[in-house]
Amino acid sequence: MEKDRRRANAKPRRPGAAPVTSPDVPPIGEGKRGESGYLGYLLRQAQAAARLTFERSLAELKVTVPQFVVLTMLKAYPGLSGAELARVALLTPQTVGVIIGNLERDGAIRKTPHPVHGRILQWTLTGHGLALLEKCRKRALALERRLAADLTPETERVVRRWLAQIAVGLQQDG
Repeated sequence: MEKDRRRANAKPRRPGAAPVTSPDVPPIGEGKRGESGYLGYLLRQAQAAARLTFERSLAELKVTVPQFVVLTMLKAYPGLSGAELARVALLTPQTVGVIIGNLERDGAIRKTPHPVHGRILQWTLTGHGLALLEKCRKRALALERRLAADLTPETERVVRRWLAQIAVGLQQDG
């Protein structure tokens, strides 16, 4: 109750101002926000930092991270349906529907009916989509270099294998 009252009476922060934190909350990388934190929290913290960095980089190209993922999956697996795209991109079908509409409108992807099941639409990249993806990939690779800067090639392989195994193992647990 007291906390809610204080929050309601708090002055709004200026845009760009540092958040007000309690002196007993350690900075990122220390305490429970560091090596002694829960693995799930640390994965989330790292993912949030990487995603924000990548979002800012892609914004210059007027591309969102989910759009980049859809473009990447269509290059790797051309001819996916919207439902298949949602599964491999880890997005909801509704989100993929919006992304597909925007990418098609911008000329980055095109649809064709499935050769056997004509009601199913298959999506592929256009020349414009390939060029846009290449610009995005340069930014993604720059971030990847930053992420792996302190890792040996062997350690990077171990981390990649570990992350993939987490996804497989937890998915199997249902």
